[in-house]
Amino acid sequence: MLALTLAFWTFVGLATIACLFMAWSLGANSNSPPFAPAIGANAVSTLRAAFLIGILAAAGAVTQGGSISETVGAELIRGTAITPLAATTGLLVAATFMSFGVYSGYPVPAAFATTGAMVGVGLSLGGDPAFGTYRRIVMFWLLVPPSSGGIAFLTAKLLRRDDIPETVGVPVLAAVVAGILANIRLGVIPHPDRSQGSIAELVSHALGSPTVLGVDPSVVGTTVVFAALSFQFIRRKVVASVERGIRSFLLVLGAIVAFSSGGSQVGLATGPLEALYGTELGLPSVVLLVIGASGILAGAWMGAPRLLQATSREYAQLGVRRSIAALVPGFVIAQTAIALGIPISFNNIIISGVIGGGLAAGSAGVSRRKIGVTVLFWVLTLVTSIGIGFGLYRLLSTLLGTS
Repeated sequence: MLALTLAFWTFVGLATIACLFMAWSLGANSNSPPFAPAIGANAVSTLRAAFLIGILAAAGAVTQGGSISETVGAELIRGTAITPLAATTGLLVAATFMSFGVYSGYPVPAAFATTGAMVGVGLSLGGDPAFGTYRRIVMFWLLVPPSSGGIAFLTAKLLRRDDIPETVGVPVLAAVVAGILANIRLGVIPHPDRSQGSIAELVSHALGSPTVLGVDPSVVGTTVVFAALSFQFIRRKVVASVERGIRSFLLVLGAIVAFSSGGSQVGLATGPLEALYGTELGLPSVVLLVIGASGILAGAWMGAPRLLQATSREYAQLGVRRSIAALVPGFVIAQTAIALGIPISFNNIIISGVIGGGLAAGSAGVSRRKIGVTVLFWVLTLVTSIGIGFGLYRLLSTLLGTS
């Protein structure tokens, strides 16, 4: 009995360390791109950006990370629960893929690696494939490139139109972003029917207003107020100085996208431990999210500056307007994924956004060979992570004589 207890807590410790390492890798890499355009535009220094990324991404992880964490931990495999050894194996496989991507320079998407690894270990455990969840996830992944590229294309077109002055175009974008912000779901806002509510819903419940033809006037009113205040704030900045106004919007947009990236990425690190912390240890999900947020915070502060210095030079070549065009879909798609509980890759969104914004200027700005290599690595990551997760768990469970 003592040996079993010792083995259980050893696996709990190993799984938690693997979760922290995965979260650290996400904080150092996947959460960094949102502030790179602001650094490239000299709107903020590299160290200050890394500091802000850590704080904002950790806050997003705690307040918005629950839905994707549940999907990764409980909805990828049917008929069996993820054991401590399986969770440790899945996280080690995903973290190894992430490390390979960092040191080789190849685009390895964290969402593909984690999803594939957890499907592999789940099947090796004897679970059944959750085909309905796979169809939902794959459909979303396939829609990300055209959606991100399309939104970026339209955004870049708006910013390039001669008949729409920047004193109007940039504030309109700020109003759209703020209107969405009023409706994103946060764990700190209570809701009578689910675990997360939005600011607009909070106002509606406080006022107790009835719906009209299925539309809640208070939600609409709060959205309009957010949009109007944001429009006025950014417009004042742009009217005073176009360049400084655009840089201010770029900085605010980067902060919002960094917050969203934390909410959408932490589940890739904490999801495999959902069954362990929730069922075996009986802890509330926020404990797991805080652990993941701590890893993301440490990763951003320790590892983000190096990546930011490299990526900010690329964004500086794109220009601030094309950078804005790439970040707007990043925010919209990340929040959509969080609402639907779909694990996503930020690299996928940002690269598609850069291409869409470039097409608006007459060139994608990214070579076809680079696009082909990127897509190839996405597919290879997903397929090989399933195989390695399956085989490694089978090997470890055989060697250790445990499930």
